[in-house]
Amino acid sequence: MGEFKVHRVRFFDYMPSGIRALAFNRDTERMAVARMDGSVEIFHCSDRFFQEKIIPGREQCGIEGLSWVGERLFSAGLNGGITEYDLTNQKVKYTIDAYGGPIWTITGNQQGTHLAVGCEDGTVKLFEVNEDKIQFERNLDRQKSRIVSLSWHPSGSKIAAGMMDMIQIFNVETGHSIHRMLADRGVGTSRSKECVVWSVVYLSDGTIVSGDSVGMVKLWDDQTGTLIKSHNVTKCDVLALSVSQVRKMLRVCEQIWDVYLQGEDHIRCSAVSPCGEWIVYSTASSLRLYRLHCDNNNVSITKISKLPKVLSSANQLCFSSDSSHLFSASTQSSVHIVSLSQSGCKFVGTLKPKSGSHQAIHLLAASEDGEWLASANSDHEVHIYNLQTRKAHCTVPVYSSAVTAMGIHATTNCLFMMYADQQMCEYSIEQKQYTDWSRTVQRKGLHRLWMERDTPCLNVMFNPQNPSHVILHDTYMLCIIDQSLPLPDDKTQFYNQLTLKSLTEEQRKSHSHAFKVCKTFKDILCVELISDQSLVVVERPLEDVATQLPAPIKQKKFAT
Repeated sequence: MGEFKVHRVRFFDYMPSGIRALAFNRDTERMAVARMDGSVEIFHCSDRFFQEKIIPGREQCGIEGLSWVGERLFSAGLNGGITEYDLTNQKVKYTIDAYGGPIWTITGNQQGTHLAVGCEDGTVKLFEVNEDKIQFERNLDRQKSRIVSLSWHPSGSKIAAGMMDMIQIFNVETGHSIHRMLADRGVGTSRSKECVVWSVVYLSDGTIVSGDSVGMVKLWDDQTGTLIKSHNVTKCDVLALSVSQVRKMLRVCEQIWDVYLQGEDHIRCSAVSPCGEWIVYSTASSLRLYRLHCDNNNVSITKISKLPKVLSSANQLCFSSDSSHLFSASTQSSVHIVSLSQSGCKFVGTLKPKSGSHQAIHLLAASEDGEWLASANSDHEVHIYNLQTRKAHCTVPVYSSAVTAMGIHATTNCLFMMYADQQMCEYSIEQKQYTDWSRTVQRKGLHRLWMERDTPCLNVMFNPQNPSHVILHDTYMLCIIDQSLPLPDDKTQFYNQLTLKSLTEEQRKSHSHAFKVCKTFKDILCVELISDQSLVVVERPLEDVATQLPAPIKQKKFAT
């Protein structure tokens, strides 16, 4: 089946940035996630929660809230600005100052016409959502303390605002407060501290649900401004509330931590050339190319100062196999080609898809012989280009799920693709059609245990010593697919390595199938095949990450 020496790397001290805000778009089934480092990620919830897009953050740009308005995404934070994102090109579209100091919360009405933000100066500010930009409309009655949480009534006629020690209900048309509801500070020593109403949710029947800093979840009547019911759910703060379509409440208590990163802009993508001489990375606003010089034991690095103007930034980066060219995925699904030499770099040309798609490219794959380049974008399109003519060669039939990993076979020049729903296919670039092996997979289907996996494949590689071997990995497993062996059906033992070891060589032939899965490794970040035919596996066990997180909340349970 193919054996490899494996170098296990665990000294990479990766620490994920904590999640600060979430926003779910029911219409598109997309989840927006804002992290402590200012980055925003978009997940496709109906496609196995595939991470479709990443918008890199910036230092000193912490996000306090996210809000969808139709298919448009907005954020606000303690820098006092409201940001709209260009989701097509995965960057900030614009930022405007709300002129109310730090913003603690942002929310849009269900009608998609207005945004409301809660500010440090005690104002709730309304912004009209226009086609190209949002525009300030007016302030609601100013309060004496900061506005920490907001929620629109589904009709859009009223807004509930949570603040220190109280909840205010505003009439949106007049801008005046119509009810003030006082929050209880609790008992004992906690009565000397302000009660912060961290979260409010306005239900269609006029009920307002609040979560506060004394661990209480309360239900209020917006007609009388009185308390209906109170639940003491925790000794810690109730920081967030969410309501499902059937109005069942979900309480989320957060603690979510941070890591300091140097520099103002965060890296969006990067690549190292196969020869090890070139390093390139891009932020949302700039691209940097460096060259490494090795002289005996001395290593130095030189920044390439003169870059072609088209290399302003990139969504994805890739080098050719001989390190002579750099491919930079730009806006509108286009790819810029730059040649590299001792004297620097030179713009060669731009590859554009025939479809005219404007979606950003999230994957690139170059062939070993320098003939072909494949790109995959957020519209689920996979375009293949001829690098000799610098023209579009063909497009792979569009599949309903997103491509999570792909690679071009060095011998056959077939493109092997993995999808978020765990399906796989192989496409002959030269013949512009699926291969016979791929058609067999589509006809017979894949094993149930393979399809039930909940993490996408992250990389596709090929074994140079055996052309029939395809190497895949996700976060929890490493897999070798032998295309010369039969596919397993649901009656076949899928994880059969231990069984095969106990059989004779002759018996193994009748029990062998195409999939060999290794689950020895934990929380895999990266796997690469190096020149001596060994694998480098970079791991970051979750146990190591957990040791750096705040201690969990412990509550005494009866009889424990």
